[in-house]
Amino acid sequence: MSNARHEDPLRNSDSREAPQFIPLIIGHERRESQQQHEVRDPYRGDVVAYAPICSDADCDAALEAAFRAKTAMAAMPGHERAALLRQAALNVEAIAEPAARAMTRESGKALKDSLVEVKRSADTLRLFAEEAVRIQGEHIPMDATAISAGKLGMLLRFPVGVVAAITPFNAPVNLTAHKLGPALAAGNSIVLKPSPKAPLSFHLFVEAVAAAGFPAGAINTVYGDNAAAQIVKDPRVDFVSFTGSVAVGKLIRNSVGMKRVTLELGGIGPTFVHRDADMEVAARTCARNAVAVTGQSCVSVQNVFVHQDLYEVFSEAVCRELDTIRFGDPMNMNTDVGTLIDEAAAVRVQTMIDDAIGQGARPLRTGPRNGSQLPGTVLANVNDTMDVIAREIFGPVMSIRPYREIEPHFRAISESPYGLQCGIFTNSLDLALSAVRNIRTGGVIVNGTSRWRSDQMPYGGVKDSGMGREGSRYSTQDMTEERFVVFN
Repeated sequence: MSNARHEDPLRNSDSREAPQFIPLIIGHERRESQQQHEVRDPYRGDVVAYAPICSDADCDAALEAAFRAKTAMAAMPGHERAALLRQAALNVEAIAEPAARAMTRESGKALKDSLVEVKRSADTLRLFAEEAVRIQGEHIPMDATAISAGKLGMLLRFPVGVVAAITPFNAPVNLTAHKLGPALAAGNSIVLKPSPKAPLSFHLFVEAVAAAGFPAGAINTVYGDNAAAQIVKDPRVDFVSFTGSVAVGKLIRNSVGMKRVTLELGGIGPTFVHRDADMEVAARTCARNAVAVTGQSCVSVQNVFVHQDLYEVFSEAVCRELDTIRFGDPMNMNTDVGTLIDEAAAVRVQTMIDDAIGQGARPLRTGPRNGSQLPGTVLANVNDTMDVIAREIFGPVMSIRPYREIEPHFRAISESPYGLQCGIFTNSLDLALSAVRNIRTGGVIVNGTSRWRSDQMPYGGVKDSGMGREGSRYSTQDMTEERFVVFN
């Protein structure tokens, strides 16, 4: 039942580099914190970096710098903000290789995926550069009633002020681009807080953006869990953007008062394969999108529903595809899938797998955990009471279930707490439209899996999967506020 090409960790691979000390960015200064914590390579175990742990004074200084900079940012013309973001994109491309190596060493993500992420993030910044000159209001017709006839009404948009943003470890550069980009495009200043598990690639990316020449205090960084709590509550902050777990998202939502928020939270990756689908394409895509980045994506394929007529042949095709995927040293460019973020995460996922098997799930593919590495796992004979079905796994695990009638599953997804994205493979326009109309999620991907995202699309969830949308136009607009003007 083990993946045929799973490799044993090559602990003696010569990929060690001297640890880097990460400074804070506050205003135009680079500061050291009084305390640091070690960031370790989850594959080899050596120290990759020493990340700051901010004091209250550090956080206050970052917030004050951002507060003072918001006037200069708001006054900057859109074409200047666009030019700076385009320069930032060039700067990011110039550091693609060191940033990707840092990401792989601190997170265990396969190096080729890290390279794609950093280069993609440069393109993401270019999308936001375009939005910097597209922020627009609208004319409001005032002659619909006698009281306002003859008046001129306009709805204008202005920067919100100071943005606080908290980013996760699973895409530490591109998800930072999705917060830093719209904040700057809309004319705001920002205070950023990364995951303590992937701070080095984050820092290299932010440094590259800051080097484009934004005003002092426009971009600031803080580190540590206490810093996160401090910046989201501070009255100088006007908008909070968070990507992470449902539990933390709810804590933030309950603590920020009247601030506006964007929360991009978890999901359980439902994907349907109907009997009229291209089965080979569906099987190949589902297999790869269940284990890509070790399943550590909010939209990773987790729950696959397959029409009973295709169930057996689809399950066999998924396992064949999984056997071609190379698990191993994340620094090897031939590796497709590296490690989870740390051994504790791997233990958590393995426990969920073992519990499901103990309750009667049948493993079609699985294998032993090796430190922070897990092979891809495919489970059959699962049910709704199992955690691998009902909870977000955030690991390389897929469950396959047959169905006879599809609509009851549409209703079940809509009634569940999660609602990020789902996928459906079908050649029936009627069925695709039924999925669009009846599945309550933030996105429905037709002839694709739940794990699909482009950087310009409106991306986000409903229910416990979040609120607000990311994507170039949508998050830039969210980071502005409306102001109505009437001329008598």
